[in-house]
Amino acid sequence: MKYKIIVILIFLSLIIPITVFSITGEEIIRKADAIQAFDTSEAYGEIRVKDRFGVKVSTFKSWTRGKYESLLEFTSLAERGQKILRTEDELYLFYPDAEELIRMQGSMLRQSMLGSDISYEDMTGGKDRVSQYDIVLEGEEKVNGIDCYVLTMTARVRTVPYPKEKVWIDKETFIVWKAEYYTKSGRLLKEMETLRVEEIGGRMIAMESRISDKMKTDTETIMVINNIKINIPLSVDFSLDDLSW
Repeated sequence: MKYKIIVILIFLSLIIPITVFSITGEEIIRKADAIQAFDTSEAYGEIRVKDRFGVKVSTFKSWTRGKYESLLEFTSLAERGQKILRTEDELYLFYPDAEELIRMQGSMLRQSMLGSDISYEDMTGGKDRVSQYDIVLEGEEKVNGIDCYVLTMTARVRTVPYPKEKVWIDKETFIVWKAEYYTKSGRLLKEMETLRVEEIGGRMIAMESRISDKMKTDTETIMVINNIKINIPLSVDFSLDDLSW
């Protein structure tokens, strides 16, 4: 009997590591990136900025194509007609009242968008992180009762918004439920938490998220998608001409 127990324990010690590490960090990130990239999308939503003065709500309409092209147009009264265009390499702002077009670059990218906890730089992050980061699968944890992989990512290129990230990714759906963003030295800059997801077109999509800039006090931003359609024909072509119509 003792011999049989020893044999069983040896057998378990051999198969458990295979079970735990049956997926790599790179594979997890590829899957997480893939569910965030659509052939095309059209969405309506709102940005709620909470600070010590209260809550400000800005509404928007947005379009995306692939990983790197997006156009966001604000529809709320105070910001109506302001647009942000992202192509693979560039980010542009358009202000209709002044008919002014601004190419965002350098330190301008770190500015807050409409006073929120979201910077323009956050909009430049790619969806091909495997080629941009060294990825380590640290283990598993629960987030709000959901089993998640925990990964740390250290940038190997300078073109990403944050040198270090820590993410909690759903083991089943590969939704990112939580993320922390750090400086190279390890100082926490921002936190993100997914609050609500929905199944749209056969895939899970984050519909509501909370972002907190740790360099500010008493502030948070809630990003809400009220309606989204994916993989549909679009009326925009993601060029500078789209900013003036």
